[in-house]
Amino acid sequence: MTGVWLTHRIAVSLILAWLVATIVFLALHMVPGDPAELLLSTGGISPDPASVAELRQKLGLERPLLTQYGAFLAGLLRGDLGTSLVDDYPVLHEIALRLPRTLELIFAGTLLAIITGVPAGIYAAMHRGGTFDRCASGVTALLLAIPVFVVGTLLVLLFAQTLRIMPAGGFTPFAQDPLLHLKLLTLPAIAIGKGLAAVLFRMTRAAMLDALANDYVRTARAKGLAPGRVLVVHVLRNALNPVITVLGLHMGTLLGGTVLVEYVFNWPGLSTPLLRAVEARDYPMVVGIVLTISVLFLLINLIVEMLHAALDPRIGAR
Repeated sequence: MTGVWLTHRIAVSLILAWLVATIVFLALHMVPGDPAELLLSTGGISPDPASVAELRQKLGLERPLLTQYGAFLAGLLRGDLGTSLVDDYPVLHEIALRLPRTLELIFAGTLLAIITGVPAGIYAAMHRGGTFDRCASGVTALLLAIPVFVVGTLLVLLFAQTLRIMPAGGFTPFAQDPLLHLKLLTLPAIAIGKGLAAVLFRMTRAAMLDALANDYVRTARAKGLAPGRVLVVHVLRNALNPVITVLGLHMGTLLGGTVLVEYVFNWPGLSTPLLRAVEARDYPMVVGIVLTISVLFLLINLIVEMLHAALDPRIGAR
C-alpha cells in the first residue's frame, strides 16, 4: 500500500462526501413547503404572516440559495451542523449522543453475522452437496426473503412474550447494568445481522469453492502439505477478498436498516430523531444525520479498500 494510493483514495472519499452534502442540501430545499410556516402551525391553524416572516429571517431562509449553500459548507468545515428547528438544540450534540448506540448495534449485528456466516460457509464448501450444505443454503434463502421488521417482531414474540427469557426492548447504559445492556442488545443485533449472515455464508461458500478449484491448491496438496495449511495459506487468503468486499458494502447498508430495528426494539439510536425531523421538516437535523450516515459509509468503504490492499499488494501498487 503506497502513500500515493492512500492519498488518492482519501481524496476521492472527500470529494464524494462533498457531493453527498451538496445533493442533500439541494434536495431538501426543493421539497415543497415552508419550514417556518410548518413550525408555527398548530392544530391546523395558519400562523400569522408576520411571525412566519420573522422566523424565516431568523433561520436565514430569506437569503439567496447560493448564500445559504456557502454558509452550509462553511459550517460543515467548522464542524457546525446547525441547530434543530424544532427544539432549538444543537444537531451535533444529538448525533454525538445517539450515534454510538447505532454503531454499537451495527457492529454487534456484524460480529454475529461474521462468526456464524463465515465458518458456516467454509464448512459448507468443504462438504459440498452434504446435508449441512443443503440445509444451510435453504435457511439462508429464507433469511434473505424475510424483512427485518418481521424477524424483529418474531424474535420479540418468541423470546420475550412466549419464552420470557429476553427483554422485549429498551435501553440501559452498559455502565449502569452490563448484563441487562447485553440482553437488550442481543435481539436487535440478531434481527439486523441475519441478512448479512446469509450473504456472508453464500459469498464465503462461493469464494471457497472457486479457490479450491485452482491449480495452486492441487499443487499444494500434491506436495504433501497438511490440509489445514492448504486451507489457511492457499485457500482462505484468496477467498477473503470478495468476502471483505461484501462485508464492507453491507455494513454500510446496515446503517439504513437500523431504522426499523431501532423502532421495533425501542433502541435509542439515530432513527428516532431522523424520523421526527423528516416529519417536522427539520432540515438541519435531517441533513446532519444523513451526512453522518453517508460519511460513515464512505469511511467503511475506505477501510475495506485498505484491507484489500493489505491482502493483495498489487492493489496498493497501482
